[in-house]
Amino acid sequence: MYFIYLKERLSCFGLTDVQKHSVHTLVFRSLKRTHDMFVSDHAKSIPLDEQSHHMKMGVKLKTEYEAVLHMPVLKEGKDRVPQLSSSLQDYLITGTHAYPSGPGVALTADTKMHRNPSEGGVHSMALALPPSQVRQEASRTAASVAEIHRHVGGAERSGSLMEGGGTRNSALSRRAPTMPKPQWHPPWKLFRVISGHLGWVRSIAVEPGNQWFVTGSADRTIKIWDLASGKLKLSLTGHISTVRGVAVSNRSPYLFSCGEDKQVKCWDLEYNKVIRHYHGHLSAVYDLDLHPTIDVLMTCSRDATARVWDIRTKANVHTLTGHTNTVATVRCQAAEPQVVTGSHDSTIRLWDLVAGKTRATLTNHKKSVRTLALHPRQYTFASGSADNIKQWMFPDGNFIQNLSGHNAIINTLAVNSDGVLVSGADNGTIHMWDWRTGYNFQRIHAAVQPGSLDSESGIFACVFDHSESRLITAEADKTIKVYKEDDTALSSPPVKVPPTSIGRLISCIKTTGH
Repeated sequence: MYFIYLKERLSCFGLTDVQKHSVHTLVFRSLKRTHDMFVSDHAKSIPLDEQSHHMKMGVKLKTEYEAVLHMPVLKEGKDRVPQLSSSLQDYLITGTHAYPSGPGVALTADTKMHRNPSEGGVHSMALALPPSQVRQEASRTAASVAEIHRHVGGAERSGSLMEGGGTRNSALSRRAPTMPKPQWHPPWKLFRVISGHLGWVRSIAVEPGNQWFVTGSADRTIKIWDLASGKLKLSLTGHISTVRGVAVSNRSPYLFSCGEDKQVKCWDLEYNKVIRHYHGHLSAVYDLDLHPTIDVLMTCSRDATARVWDIRTKANVHTLTGHTNTVATVRCQAAEPQVVTGSHDSTIRLWDLVAGKTRATLTNHKKSVRTLALHPRQYTFASGSADNIKQWMFPDGNFIQNLSGHNAIINTLAVNSDGVLVSGADNGTIHMWDWRTGYNFQRIHAAVQPGSLDSESGIFACVFDHSESRLITAEADKTIKVYKEDDTALSSPPVKVPPTSIGRLISCIKTTGH
């Protein structure tokens, strides 16, 4: 009954319809009321309390300057203002013992008082002195210091330049940072074009003996080619979709392949037949790699995982999870970290192979990481993405430098022992880089095969052969292109000798016999 009565009383005043607001609106109104309350005092300084200020200065004088309070002080009058004459300043000598103004001067009441020379006397004495090396250097650098101060307008910088009494400062003589000189590499030229596949060529691998190489294609076949002549030696069929990765073992006569049909196959090259299947991936398998020292196979897939397989038992040793998107590339090495993966989630992960867990995650890239390349001699590697190419240092993945300029989707990277890094892109361009300095010394855009569209110009894979004298690329125009170094290139342009000099040289040889 009480609540009914209260409701009726509130209805008389029109207070029953209370509007409800969100928490955000209430907080905003509270902030606005607080701001209006203090807006009149905003940015006002706190008034200075004279008593506390004097106490603070007294404590500071006692604690910080007590050791020098006994030093000579100025004579002071009643109003505590120094009394200065028109030309002389008298200083009172205080201390435990009075001392005369100079050697041989008797200590009297008058000689206890030291008198400083007048300003005019100091100026005339300075003019009479011979010019010192400091003054000569000061006059020599005064113009340059004034020029810097006038153009830059930096009081702090000019102050730091003049602290040495006008001497030449190291900041003036410091040389500007320069780019390190890149190593000279001979340019590469197209050597051979190999045709035979009926679809995009997606992967390449060179066998350890450097006699032949193998390619995988979108026509679902694997082809083996003679490296010297470029002729087809063998075709293997068995995949039912695009072959995305191939690898040749250096420990056994086996060839491994993976494809978009989720299959990972082991081929015995003595019988040219599949002898093992590795089942486990839930989607297309994009890349694979073999461990250099143990019988372990690594694969990566569109199911956002990388898997570690025992080659002999076909057992799935580890499933490396952590990426949130397609794992596009995987690389192995004997040193730690033994496994490196790059993913479309724009991250690179370094893995502990024994534990099967992530050792480090590199998040510098902003776009999908589609390829990795390990340097054959240094403890470094490179990653390729649509934003740029980055170099990293093992074992923790410390960033080294960016290689910018290949403005396309980087599909493949390869590096040789001479420090030549090759990047192949979706638009068919190949860039050559100096590994140490990141200098782009050559750009190649080979013409597509006759009968193909210009849009079919794309580089999907590239690899150096084991002699590092040939570069093999797999392309979207269904061809395999082989590049080699230009032997006729010179590290410096030839010196042109005038004909008159040649004639004089010939006549000199004839007369002297040398």
